[in-house]
Amino acid sequence: MVVLAASIVGKSGKVLVSRQYVDMSRIRIEGLLAAFPKLVGMGKQHTYIETENVRYVYQPIEVLFLLLVTTKQSNILEDLDTLRMLSKLVPEYSMSLDEEGINRAAFELIFAFDEVISLGHKESVTVAQVKQYCEMESHEEKLHKLVMQSKINDTKDVMKRKANEIDKSKIEKTRGDKVGLSSMSSLGSGFNDSSMSHGPGSSFGSGSMLGMISDVEPISTKAKDRSRSSVTAPPKSSGMKLGKSGKNQLMESLKAEGEDIIEDVKPTSQTRVAVAPPTDPFTLTVEEKLNVALRRDGGISSFDMQGTLSLQILNQDDGFVQVQIETGGNPEILFKTHPNINRELFNSESILGLKRPDQPFPTGQGGDGVGLLRWRMQRADESMVPLTINCWPSVSGNETYVSIEYEASSMFDLTNVVISVPLPALREAPMVKQCDGDWRYDSRNSVLEWSILLIDNSNRSGSMEFVVPPVDSSVFFPISVQFAATSTYSGLKVTGMIPLRGDGGGATPKFVQRTQLIAQNYQVV
Repeated sequence: MVVLAASIVGKSGKVLVSRQYVDMSRIRIEGLLAAFPKLVGMGKQHTYIETENVRYVYQPIEVLFLLLVTTKQSNILEDLDTLRMLSKLVPEYSMSLDEEGINRAAFELIFAFDEVISLGHKESVTVAQVKQYCEMESHEEKLHKLVMQSKINDTKDVMKRKANEIDKSKIEKTRGDKVGLSSMSSLGSGFNDSSMSHGPGSSFGSGSMLGMISDVEPISTKAKDRSRSSVTAPPKSSGMKLGKSGKNQLMESLKAEGEDIIEDVKPTSQTRVAVAPPTDPFTLTVEEKLNVALRRDGGISSFDMQGTLSLQILNQDDGFVQVQIETGGNPEILFKTHPNINRELFNSESILGLKRPDQPFPTGQGGDGVGLLRWRMQRADESMVPLTINCWPSVSGNETYVSIEYEASSMFDLTNVVISVPLPALREAPMVKQCDGDWRYDSRNSVLEWSILLIDNSNRSGSMEFVVPPVDSSVFFPISVQFAATSTYSGLKVTGMIPLRGDGGGATPKFVQRTQLIAQNYQVV
């Protein structure tokens, strides 16, 4: 081992932060750190002290000491290099170099020290890389939070609408009841007066009262029926039960309003399987993959879109069905059915069914199910491309200024957009002057990743500018792009499931459709 501990102590010997990289007791490390201030001399020029067992390598930072406790056999030059790196990190995380500032940033400093020192040895990292590793930002988490917040806002709007409808129904009911009660009270008061003045008339008054109640009762009944019809017009008013909260209530309220909550979140195939409701016996997946090569000076070098429709069935007994679909009618798209699918039935009625109706569809437990239909499109103009990238490198003096802009088509709303620009080998991260979105520098692969969580009508175009040392413009190509969308070129939709067994009087089988467009190999060359 080389570095035993990295610590920040006061000149009086008070320990503020200490990170140990070997297994040692608290008494021993406190003893080593308590002995350090007594060994420091005021007039010494060197910044290390050796004892019988350990070596102290230190550096003063204002009123504190940044201290490394190492073994006597360690390489002091490497220890000094480690000390310099730690001294650069301390001001990055501590607002003030005093006891209060160090205490506030204690955990951040420990995490940063761990990125520099691993098992007692120094890692080959820079300050920018340490800050990037400690941030640990997740674009998928940001998108997930954005989607969930949007769903929560939509649910609140739905609840407000239902609350207004219930309030209106209560007002109508109250008005109807007031009309009935006012008429009864006025008539009943007259009979009560007569009964009080004429003793025998009390029975007549009570009998008339009963008669008037029976006459007025339909009015309130109508008001109740009217209020009940207005309340039951929406699917259910469970969204107004404010006493209950949780994810299930949120999802149920979204389903009650007809929202398709499955198509919005598609990070991975495992997530898609996890969020699929187990009560739906059929799951149909429409997926299109893009393989596009755009020329850097404009135009399309190659375009290939391949789509598939897959069916997944939970129970084997439910496999005796046919699938009714609709296509967008694009003449450039060529459809091809599975060999076991009745081709004539598909061409005439757009129904996907087996050639032998007495056989069921397989369950297809693995992946997305059984493939039913494929399609392909290999010709498209530049206006049909979802995203175009324009990169302009220009050398000025000893620097290269790179301007990149994107322009998205209005046909699709893109999510999880990542534009990867290759860079020359750099010691430090490039200087980004302007960026619409987020950026990250991958030092291992020397790639600058430009990320946009969502591209819709509010940001159909955007740009980024950064500066690197002078290099040839061909270094920045090919630019790779990744994205996903919930719309497709084919516009294929599943309109229904047709059961082949049963009396035909039952309900239409329930199904779930997932639709996505992904960039499989999308480059600017």
